[in-house]
Amino acid sequence: MRTAATVAMALPEGSMLFEAAAAFEVFGTDHSELAGSWYSFTVCGTDGTRVGDWLRAETSHGMEALATAQTVIVPAWRDVELGPPGELIDALRAAHAAGARIVSLCTGAFVLAAAGLLDGRRATTHWAHADRLAERHPRVRVDAGVLFTDEGSVLTSAGKAAGMDLCLHIVRTDHGATVANALARLLVTQPHRDGGQAQFIPAPVAHGRDHPLADLLPWVLARLDSPLTVEDLARQAGMSSRNLSRHFHAVTGTAPLRWLLGQRVRLAQELLESSDESVERIAARTGMGTSATLRRHFARVTGLPPEAYRRTFGAS
Repeated sequence: MRTAATVAMALPEGSMLFEAAAAFEVFGTDHSELAGSWYSFTVCGTDGTRVGDWLRAETSHGMEALATAQTVIVPAWRDVELGPPGELIDALRAAHAAGARIVSLCTGAFVLAAAGLLDGRRATTHWAHADRLAERHPRVRVDAGVLFTDEGSVLTSAGKAAGMDLCLHIVRTDHGATVANALARLLVTQPHRDGGQAQFIPAPVAHGRDHPLADLLPWVLARLDSPLTVEDLARQAGMSSRNLSRHFHAVTGTAPLRWLLGQRVRLAQELLESSDESVERIAARTGMGTSATLRRHFARVTGLPPEAYRRTFGAS
């Protein structure tokens, strides 16, 4: 297992409560019933630091403890025009130099950028502050149109709820899809939103089954082993391909075939974790056609070939 088991959250004065609470719920709450062992979580900062303008937090360690963690979380930074404290910058640089995985949530990206950790890297932040991030830090490749970015040792999320998406992505990377999905169920949130999905959609989305794809999406999920095209989906939905694409972007934030590929890969993850079926058989069951096609798409999405993923996350 690749779990970076020690997680430290930097909590300087001016941190935002929502993102800090999301990270604590995922990494600081004991979910060992899902994975056998969970993360060791530490809060670093000045004791009594103010979070979200009104909460006073208890911190167990100073910022220097960030350097000993395997994963460091920087929640949203309240004032993007205000530079973060020097001790935080130094601690983040030390943690990164020691090989830690550095994660920012929402405007925490401004802190990482100030430390120079985003130079030359693709990063995101809340869409309302993306232009300012690009202006202040021109060496950062700011992508305002995604939920989160994963550059390996440095990860960033867009605003608010996207922080939870990134936290679940990290759990999925460390513990596999089955554990991440079970945690999402406990948190009553979506088990997976692709990091490349749009931060926001152009029109309001109705909840539950009150949207144009309510019947289509379950129909597709029941037929992932079939060679489906956009035209097949449009025909089933009773609309043109152009209208289908428009509704897919409105409901899911992504294109039909990209959404379909994501569902195929996630099914492959579950089968690799829970069964001993061959890669060739899983390729057929997920509609990938051939093992070569499955390996190509699976490695691109998860960062691992199917065989390595099974060795890491498969049931023993």
